[in-house]
Amino acid sequence: MSDTILRLDRVSKQFKGQYAVKDVSLEVERGQITGFLGPNGAGKTTSLRMSLGILTPDKGKVELFGKTPGASTLDRVGFLPEERGIYRRMKVIDVIIFFGRLKGVEAGEARRRGLKMLDEFDLLHAAEQKVKTLSKGMAQKVQIITTLIHQPEFVILDEPFSGLDPVNQKALERIVRAQAEAGRTILFSTHVMEHAERLCDKIVLIAKGNKIFDGTVAEALGEVPRRVHLETTSEQNLLELLAPFGEVRRDDDARDGSHCSTIDLGSGSDAQDVLKACVDADVKLTRFEPVRAHLHDAFVHLVESHGHGEEETA
Repeated sequence: MSDTILRLDRVSKQFKGQYAVKDVSLEVERGQITGFLGPNGAGKTTSLRMSLGILTPDKGKVELFGKTPGASTLDRVGFLPEERGIYRRMKVIDVIIFFGRLKGVEAGEARRRGLKMLDEFDLLHAAEQKVKTLSKGMAQKVQIITTLIHQPEFVILDEPFSGLDPVNQKALERIVRAQAEAGRTILFSTHVMEHAERLCDKIVLIAKGNKIFDGTVAEALGEVPRRVHLETTSEQNLLELLAPFGEVRRDDDARDGSHCSTIDLGSGSDAQDVLKACVDADVKLTRFEPVRAHLHDAFVHLVESHGHGEEETA
């Protein structure tokens, strides 16, 4: 059995002469949580729809479980689309059973699984309520249950955190982790980097339809210059002192006559080198702060380094 669940090989898609996706390749490996990241309008949803055969690429090739997407492969997939929609006038448990039946699950088994999942998601009390009575977060959980009811091998979630409050975002992160621990392969798209940083084994970054990064979170963070903020009451010229360690910027003067600087560390330098140089030069430090990079910083850096401009990172 191949370890590659999904493969996009140099796929492109245009709408009205404009590229939504251009020459994008990616692979999703069995057992991984893969984050497909980028701003709204970057091409994530178009790529996911091509992955499922909903859209046909203008160029390139898509393989799902080693085959062209079709009925035999899609039965092994659970898909949560970006456009939410479940039948508002149906009871919650009936909606879940209905979607289970569509995926070939016998009605009694779909009910048993549905009640069990509602209990796990703290929604058992709502089983007999109509969908229209639920809060947005509760309805989102129900739609996730309909995505998982047939116990798919591969779960694709398109912007699953969109519109959820922080409490329900945390709950959804727990659900994603639980699905991964149950052995399922997960691909989710998002424009919120914090979720991917906490959850993902691998990330793919896309901007204006172009892939700009494919690797682990640690590898993405490694693309960001390591940074140190300094504040001092000394009058020494830190630009000259710290230049051997990286790019130094003098910031606006701080309160009480202090001076602030930032250094983006160069290759082979670290924060301890900077601290030692300051101590040896008798610099009177009132602040020395190595800054931990986050995935958002990596994304901004990668987008700008690929020339996509500020409007893409807003």
